[in-house]
Amino acid sequence: MGKVEEFEELRPLLFSIAYRILGSVGEAEDAVQETWLRYDASRTRPMSAKAFLSATVTRIAIDVLRSARVRREEYVGPWLPEPLLDDPYQDPARAAELADSVSMAALLLLERLSPLERSVFVLREVFAFGFDEIAAAVGRSEAACRQLLVRARRHMHEGRPRFEADRQDRQELARRFFEALTQGDVDGLQSLLSADVQLVGDGGGKAPQLARAVVGAENVARLLATVYPLMARIDITFEAHEVNGQPGALFRDRDGKILHILALDTLDGQIQTIRAVINPDKLSHLGPVADAWAVDREVKRTRRTQ
Repeated sequence: MGKVEEFEELRPLLFSIAYRILGSVGEAEDAVQETWLRYDASRTRPMSAKAFLSATVTRIAIDVLRSARVRREEYVGPWLPEPLLDDPYQDPARAAELADSVSMAALLLLERLSPLERSVFVLREVFAFGFDEIAAAVGRSEAACRQLLVRARRHMHEGRPRFEADRQDRQELARRFFEALTQGDVDGLQSLLSADVQLVGDGGGKAPQLARAVVGAENVARLLATVYPLMARIDITFEAHEVNGQPGALFRDRDGKILHILALDTLDGQIQTIRAVINPDKLSHLGPVADAWAVDREVKRTRRTQ
C-alpha cells in the first residue's frame, strides 16, 4: 500500500481524534492536512503508519488547542463546539465510547481539561490506545500519562452527561418537540422539557443570539413558541438530523442556506438542554450560510405586522 492509500485509510480515525481534542471541524481538518504534509515529507517509512499518524495529529492538535484556549476565553457569549453531523470513523467494538465522546455535552466537559489531559483521555478512553503509544504521542512518560488519565477521569466522571439510552426513544421525543415547535404549541413544548431545561445559543458576536442562557420549562417553551412560528412564516424550514450523535435539526432560509442548528440532550423522556449554534463561522463546513441578521430583521417586521 502506498503512502496516499495508507493515509486515506486512516483519515477518518485521524479526524475523529483531532475533533475530540479540538471541538472544531475546521481546526480538526487542518490538523489532519498538516499531518499528511509531515507524513509525505518524511524520508523514512514508520513501522506502524497508524501509530505515527495518530501521534502526529495528536501533537498538532495539542499545539492548536493551546492557542485556541486563549481565543475561547475572549469569545463573545457562550462557546459551543462546531456541530458534527456525521462522525467519519466507526468501530463497532468502541461504538458506545465513540458516541458518548462526540456529544456536545461531552466536548464541553473536555474543555475543563488541560490539553495534555484531554489528549490522553481521548486516546485511551475513546480509542483504546496503549500507554506506550500515548506516551509517544504526547511526549511524556507512561507513568506521567497514567497520572494525567487519573486526573482527566476524575474531572470527566464528576460531570459526565447522561443521555436517553434508546435511540428510537430519542428520535420520537425529538419528533414531538419539532412538531410542537413549528405549531407554536407552548403547552406541548413545556410537556417535553425538563423543569430546569436550558436553552443556550452561540452566535460568537457574529449573529443574533441570546444575551444569556434561558432556564426553565415555561421560559424556554414561551420563547421558542414565539420565535419559530414567525420564522416559518418567512419560509424558514428545518430538516431533522443527528447533531454530534444526539437528536437535532438544521434550519435553512428560503434559499436553502443554513441559518443555524439545534442540538437536544434528552434523558428520562424529557429534553434537558437545547443548544443553538448560530455563529456562521461554525456552520460554513455544512454548506452556504444564511445572513442571520437579515433573517432576524425580517422576523421582527413579521412580528410587527401580526
